[in-house]
Amino acid sequence: MTTEFDIRLTDGRTLHVYDHSPAGDTERGAEPLPVLWHHGTPSIGLPPQPLFAAARRHGIRWISYDRPGYGGSTPAAGRDLAAAAADTAAVADALGITRFGVLGASGGANHALACAALLPDRVAGVVSVAGLAPYGVPGLDWFAGMYPGGKAELRAAVADRAELAAELASSDFDPEMFTPQDHAALQGDWSWLGDVAQRGTASGLDGILDDDLAYVAPWGFDPGRITVPVLLLHGGADRVVPAGHGEWLARAIPGAELRRHPADGHLSILNAAACALSWLRIRG
Repeated sequence: MTTEFDIRLTDGRTLHVYDHSPAGDTERGAEPLPVLWHHGTPSIGLPPQPLFAAARRHGIRWISYDRPGYGGSTPAAGRDLAAAAADTAAVADALGITRFGVLGASGGANHALACAALLPDRVAGVVSVAGLAPYGVPGLDWFAGMYPGGKAELRAAVADRAELAAELASSDFDPEMFTPQDHAALQGDWSWLGDVAQRGTASGLDGILDDDLAYVAPWGFDPGRITVPVLLLHGGADRVVPAGHGEWLARAIPGAELRRHPADGHLSILNAAACALSWLRIRG
């Protein structure tokens, strides 16, 4: 059962929140572990339906929200990735949750890492799936291996908001951004992603604009100072966020575990997230 509601933040913004509790008994028979889901770009914050069965087995309660500019949440132009930690804490506070796990995929992976860095006393562990490394870091050719449309979009973000808006308005969906494994995932359980992506842009481009600009700007935190457990999942064939990004993060984050899936792309790697829930449950 998923309930939805809005919370009002101290700066006057609204966040639209989702709370999905597992039904029935879990394998552990224990109190559910709250896990904060950070959605991709573009999308809305609906908890990941394809992972509901695994979450029920492991006793996971999904908490999530529409990132600013998406769905029912107020835009916040100029937000950095670090801002996700304060929004996450506000959502947890509204629900009376002290400690929780975090899972983010694609664009949500970087927002999940912000929680790892800035909420160490509250976060039990973080799973980051197919996430970008910080822009311009030494030791990484940041654009290498990206499909052409992704390069163009993020190079426009490096330039400024106006150029990014023009690029988004003129670009078309390129099926070559995804591997055959990705397309197979989209024909199966992860067809859900198509629906939430469409709903993510239904009210405009504010969310995707602010996301893209945040990815190439200073993050507002140093991945090298993360102290909570981090599990990185990355597909070796990813054409959206090439595998070098996950490898850089694994080197930068102390104690991070990187699970490489050589045949997976940007979406099919999400099939591995079901196993990652047991990793989170152990740490919760």
